[in-house]
Amino acid sequence: MLLHTEAMASDDELPRTKLQPRPIKVVRKLRVRVDAGVDIGTVCAPDDGAKLAIGTSEDNALVLRDPTVSRYHLELQRTVEGVQLIDLGSRNGTWVGGIRVERAIVAAGTQLRLGDTTLTVEEAGQAVQPPAAEVPRSAELVGESDAIREVARLIYKLARVDSSVLIQGETGVGKEVVARAIHEASPRRAHEMVIVDCGSMPATLIASQLFGHERGSFTGADQRRAGAFERANGGTVLLDEIGELPLDVQPALLGVLERRAFTRVGGSQAVEVDVRVLAATHRDLRAEVNAGRFRADLYYRLAVAKILIPSLRERPDDIELLVMHFVQRLTGVAELGPLAPAIDQLKAHPWSGNVRELRNVVEAAVVMGEIDLASDQPTKHVPLASPGGAVAPYREARAAALQHFEADYLRTLIDRAGGNASEAARLARMDRPYLLTLLRKHGLRQ
Repeated sequence: MLLHTEAMASDDELPRTKLQPRPIKVVRKLRVRVDAGVDIGTVCAPDDGAKLAIGTSEDNALVLRDPTVSRYHLELQRTVEGVQLIDLGSRNGTWVGGIRVERAIVAAGTQLRLGDTTLTVEEAGQAVQPPAAEVPRSAELVGESDAIREVARLIYKLARVDSSVLIQGETGVGKEVVARAIHEASPRRAHEMVIVDCGSMPATLIASQLFGHERGSFTGADQRRAGAFERANGGTVLLDEIGELPLDVQPALLGVLERRAFTRVGGSQAVEVDVRVLAATHRDLRAEVNAGRFRADLYYRLAVAKILIPSLRERPDDIELLVMHFVQRLTGVAELGPLAPAIDQLKAHPWSGNVRELRNVVEAAVVMGEIDLASDQPTKHVPLASPGGAVAPYREARAAALQHFEADYLRTLIDRAGGNASEAARLARMDRPYLLTLLRKHGLRQ
């Protein structure tokens, strides 16, 4: 086992520093002890021993009173490699010795400094988690890994209550699949689930999309229009990419969550609604709260319950089942088909685009007869048919090459922009509507 870090130098220190690797002991259950600061002597050990958030906000597992600690300061998570430390954009940083750390794998016994507080990461015992119980699940939630079984368990549990749920995960992991599974397993399934993509429309139109507008409320509003909350009355609203919601719209959304009523743009009469709100994001909203880009009170209302969807690279054993699932959807036959010889290669791929990328690769393989795995190296097309076939016509070969170029370019672009379509359009010097069309064409945005 090795210690890995990404360290950030302060203004008067040298640039980034890497700690020397050293063996670490796997921690089976997390515990943190406060060794110095106003909360000295405090010990925190979550029941499941897997994850522990630290900060001054009351919804952290370990709540500190130190005013130099951020509202959401850092999170510790037990992994097979050790304890993963993630600083959540804290204002004073998380320090290991003399190094400011953004992300690291640390061992039991490591001392951390947060503002004026010092604490130690400890091993709390040999806790063994019971296996997740088998529960009914959506046919679209494919996989038998422990991580996906846990997601299925949470969906089953949360579908029966009416609280808001924050669904988190990287781009392409299937956040909309999870949201739809919650809705379809809930008592609201007979009503509509309306999806609002907060990252794919101009800020000036988001309020209208959410709450509707009255005739004449702005140029082009030639008639009254019902917004997402009104259309979903009795059902569910999914706020996709909620982290992109402009600050000036956030108070109105908070008002709907608290009062279950809103006013249309340009209107004066309150409209009462009965909706459940689900929100999805690839961002860590706690870091956005720390940075002042997201309201803390809105985060509290949205994150009553949370589901974190693992990335595909964290569950490679699910890839074969996912391939079979996608092949069945395309061909009607539940088998690996032409992808059987490439399963080991698919399991070894990093999948930066997650399940969405895998779906696109499977579809291309079934249609084109080859696997295209985009990477940092020059793109390699792996033939699945026997060699010696006829040379493809120039027009078809050119179209296929353009398709591969677009997909590679867009994946890199959207990753560089952090999933923000507006920022991606600015970087590419491209009209935003055209960019969204390309993203949807290549399955990079729903």
